[in-house]
Amino acid sequence: MGGRMTSGAKAEPATSAARGPGGTVPRLYQQVFEIVAAQIAQGVLPEGARLSESGIAEQFGISRAPARQALAELELLGLLHKGSGRGYQVKRHKGTAPAGVVAAVIPEMDVRLKQLSTWSRIYGEVESEIAARTSFAGWRVNETELARYYDVSRTVARDVVARLQQRGLVRKDERSRWVAPAMTPDHVGELYELRWLLEPAALQKAASRLPEDLLPAMRRRLEMAIDQSGSLTGPDLDHLEEDLHITLLGHCGNSSLMQAISLPQALLVAHRFLYRWMPRLFGSEPFLPEHMDIIDKLQAGKAEEAADALRRHLQISRDRAIDRIQRVTREVQPENLPYLDKLD
Repeated sequence: MGGRMTSGAKAEPATSAARGPGGTVPRLYQQVFEIVAAQIAQGVLPEGARLSESGIAEQFGISRAPARQALAELELLGLLHKGSGRGYQVKRHKGTAPAGVVAAVIPEMDVRLKQLSTWSRIYGEVESEIAARTSFAGWRVNETELARYYDVSRTVARDVVARLQQRGLVRKDERSRWVAPAMTPDHVGELYELRWLLEPAALQKAASRLPEDLLPAMRRRLEMAIDQSGSLTGPDLDHLEEDLHITLLGHCGNSSLMQAISLPQALLVAHRFLYRWMPRLFGSEPFLPEHMDIIDKLQAGKAEEAADALRRHLQISRDRAIDRIQRVTREVQPENLPYLDKLD
């Protein structure tokens, strides 16, 4: 259903962490992931069973984007592997659900999924499509065409756009039209400046409030990522970004500060598209040792030094982000979507 990016290489699926961004938007794909994982664990889906993106989308009455994300997560967890043809096959079948998966009663979970608000069924796909295209240009979002494209009401389309505004992806222009500003060097620079002013303050406030097991778990994930840096995918990098910039900072205890931080973090959404292409366009990811340095300082009880390291990391990341955008836009071209009008 969604638009595609055309290029000579295959993009990685744009998965993200199981939690919603900042806890504000439910993740539809995560609910599908939990249901299918539970079905595998309980033997409802036996080893060798074939699953496809279109089949999952049809089964749950959702678009292909969250179906694609759910299958990608199941593959990363080791429950599925790519089949000989198109789609996936069930790889692992045990009597208990994997760590982190709640094996709830499947019918109850299915009912919960079907009762989701209509806006949440399409939000993830709309967010991804718009975020990807802001690397190329600015866009006006047409609510009427958005509603028609997804066959939903204007009210649902309006809800989606309102949540895009909360994520910092769209804003009103001088004529009160919804626009998604282009990720130009100036705009990216402004967003990063906001981040290096706000995020270190949140980190210092969060330092004394962190759960005991959070930093060790983050460090383990970073160690594994550094060891496998040459083979990391876009979803892997997305998880690691959210670990530091959303999950850890979310413990600062100041909801107003986190709301202010969420606006420039539209960059994290845009990065999901850029990270799909990272393995082909770039080598090992430079933010990994920078994140590790921040975690090490926090574990040593040096919150102020950790905040300084975070500030330096964001200042360096600004130039890297601008370079990514410029390089990716030379390699990829977005297809047109009827609800997006390119701004002059």
